[in-house]
Formats: sequence, C-alpha cells, structure tokens
Amino acid sequence: MAQPNRNARQWKFLDIFTAMFFSLVLLFFLLVFTPFGDPLAYSGRQALLLSTSDPKQRHRFVSLVELGEHRQPIDPCPPDSVDHMPCEDPKRNSQLSRYMNFYRERHCPLPDEMPLCLIPPPLDYKIPIQWPESLHKVWHSNMPHNKIATRKGHQGWMKEEGPYFIFPGGGTMFPDGALPYIDKLRRFMPIKGGIIRTALDMGCGVASFRGSLLAEGILTLSFAPRDSHKAQIQFALERGIPAFVLMFGTRRLPFPAFAFDFIHCSRCLIPFAAYNATYFIEVDRLLRPGGLSGPPVQWPKKEREWEELQAVARALCYELIIVEGNTVIWKKPDRDPCLKPNEFRIGLCDESDDPNVAWYVNLKRCVTPSFINGGYAIGKIPGWPERLLRAPSRALIMNNGIDLFQADTRRWATRVAYYKNTLKVKLGTPAIRNVMDMNAFFGGFAAALETDPVWVMNVVPARKPLTLDIIYDRGLIGVYHDWCEPFSTYLRT
Repeated sequence: MAQPNRNARQWKFLDIFTAMFFSLVLLFFLLVFTPFGDPLAYSGRQALLLSTSDPKQRHRFVSLVELGEHRQPIDPCPPDSVDHMPCEDPKRNSQLSRYMNFYRERHCPLPDEMPLCLIPPPLDYKIPIQWPESLHKVWHSNMPHNKIATRKGHQGWMKEEGPYFIFPGGGTMFPDGALPYIDKLRRFMPIKGGIIRTALDMGCGVASFRGSLLAEGILTLSFAPRDSHKAQIQFALERGIPAFVLMFGTRRLPFPAFAFDFIHCSRCLIPFAAYNATYFIEVDRLLRPGGLSGPPVQWPKKEREWEELQAVARALCYELIIVEGNTVIWKKPDRDPCLKPNEFRIGLCDESDDPNVAWYVNLKRCVTPSFINGGYAIGKIPGWPERLLRAPSRALIMNNGIDLFQADTRRWATRVAYYKNTLKVKLGTPAIRNVMDMNAFFGGFAAALETDPVWVMNVVPARKPLTLDIIYDRGLIGVYHDWCEPFSTYLRT
C-alpha cells in the first residue's frame, strides 16, 4: 500500500509544475501577441524614456535614434507635458534666485535630464487656421488657456467665441484697438516710407500691435517670459506674428548691437532705470543710432521712476520727442556716443567688449560706441525695401564680405525657386506662415521669401560667425542660439 501513495504524491507535484509552465507560456503569448500587453509594455517603455538612472542605456538609445537604427516608434510623453519647454520650466526655475528676475531666464537641464519622448498635442488639436485669417481668430482647442480672455477681455485683448479665440485688436494701452494707437504714433514718428523697418516690442500681449504694424511694412519681433498670463507668445505665433519666449533679466538679449530701428514697451513693467540703469543701457545697445524708443511713462504712484528714466535719457543725450499721457518717444543720437556726467555711474565700454556677442553674456553697465562713419544710423542706411538686397556696411568687416553677401543672395534665390517648382514645397501659399532658418548666415533664404506671405526667424548659431547684425541691416529679424539646447518657444509654433 505504500507504493501507490508515493506515486500519487509524485504525480501531484508534476501536475502542478506542468500547469505552471503552460500558464507562463500562455501569459507570454497574451502579452506579446494581443493588445492585453500594450499598457504594461507602454509603462515599461515610458519608464525607460523618462529614466536617467542608467546613463549607458540612455546613451545607447539616443545613438540608435540618431543613426536611424531604432525600429520602434518613440512613445509620447505624459499628457500634462503638452506645453513643456525644457529651458523655461517654472517648477525647476522656481528654486533659483529672484534677483533681477534671474529665475525667469533660460535655465536648461543637462542633456541626461531630458525626457526621451515625443511631446503630444492637446486634446482635439486641429491644423492651425491659415494666414491671414489667423490674424483675427485661432482654434480654442489648440491653446485651451482662458486666463487672458477672462482677465483682459474688457481691454479688447481676446475673447472666446464658439470654437475660436477672437482677437478684436485691443490691448492695455489701446483698449479701443491698435490702429488708433498707431495713428497716434504716426504723428510723431515716420511709420510709413520705409525709414523704420525692424522693431522690438517688449511685453508681447497677444501681438495685436505687431500684427497691425505689418500692414505698414514694419517687421516687429516681440518677446515675453513664460508668465502667469499663460501663453502670450503661443497666441502670437498661432496668429502668425513673430515672437519668442525671453526674459529681461541678468543677461544681454540675444540680438546684435544696433539691430532695431524702433523699440517699444507698452506697460511692460520693466524698471529701465533700476540697477544703475542697466536695462536702459541694454536698450541703447540694441537701438540703431537715430532710432526711436518708447517706454511707458507717468503711471500712478510711479513719479520717482519717471524722474529717474528722464535722467538716464538725458545722460545718454536722447532727444525727447513727445510726452502725451502714458506715451513717450525718445530719439537716440545719430552721432558718436554722447555721455554726460551722471548719477548712474555709466561709462563707455572697453574696446575689447564686442557688442554683438550676446549669448549667455551678462548685462554691462557701459555704453557701446555706436557705429563706423555713421553707417548704421537711421537715415544713413537705405530705406525699406532697398536695404534688403544691398550689402550693408557691416559686411565690409568680413573678408570678401560683399562677394559672400551677393553670392549668398543669388544662391538662395535659386534654391527657393527649386523648392517651389520642383519639390512643390508650399512656400508662397497660405499653408506656410511661420518659418525658421536654423543656420541663417546672411539671411539669404529669408530674403528670397520676402514677397511670400511668410515671416522667417533667422537663427545664427552662437558658435559660428556672428552675422546676425547683417541680417538686421537687411531689414530682417532673428536671434542667436546654440542648437545644443532647446529653442525658447512654445511647441507646435
């Protein structure tokens, strides 16, 4: 009787082992060959993509992607990352110093801290409305941020209407619309005639002012930080108006010296006279000799700031053109730098300081010597559109600069024609409005597109020859950037 009992116990153990083996085989087939395994596999891949704990594994993944040997689709990032900008991350930057708004400037994570996933679009995202209709309305679902419409709707910024955000054309300084405000400026400055072409607007709003200036032949680049209003820059770009994310803090703005014919600030809250007038000095670096500047003035309870602003302008010999309500216009001298004794300890910059170097360069408390033989001044450079195709005086500084300029212009005229006629790229149609040239050199690509309904963000890599000044002399716009870092803009723009 003992033998049967022993065999019974043996067969019971084998039965359990066999059942477990076939169960594991069945589970394997379910996970691999059926949708049941998708969520588990997805979560595992997401952990890999978002993980920085294994640098070797991460670098291997990046290498496979760069070599085109990664055969699987790259997974999307979490849904709450639809507006993620690595270098303008409020949670990350909130731990930094508040001095001179340092915490709101660019602060990029290390490459190994970047998530390896694709940013998803918002729910119900639609192909953007085409230009010029986009100037007046955009899809609400593409940027479902109602804060500006709620807080600024009474000033004519924007309002929600059905599936759209509508832009009546107003702003804090001009609740009745940008056009009457431009007509007011027209009385004191040459809006028409091509004298003013490149403009910088500090404090973006939703860009109705810049959009209205386009009809006057003035190309305006506006900037604002990523702030509590939610997506000012994103609204501007969705409308098809030049803009990007930037903060006036501790560093030079990423533009060359003497780039802008007109610099505007409409209630932008920049303390121009603070920190020994450091911000006003930076405006002076960017403004072309003979150029016009209009910071806001005479706010309630800001009398001291207004007095200090006037003192800085007098020290730099700016001519006060007009003060009317909250509007003021100053004109920069169109001669050699004028600097009077002043309480702000402003001096002239050393000859060793290159005013065109502006990528991660701290602000300077000195005035930049302006120009060579008046060649940069308003009225001395050709008006628009003649300046687009004429080699500017700053091209003479480069070896064979004039020849390079002319060859670049011809080359890009030929290439753009090839793009349109042979490759059938929809340049010149409403399908393409916002364009970026990631390696712009002299801006020949943008110049070849000038008659098309596009605007081009000309990017000059910060580690290459700094030719962005020549691009601005042509009447085009752009920025410095290092492509080892993310660009300062919202996604899908």
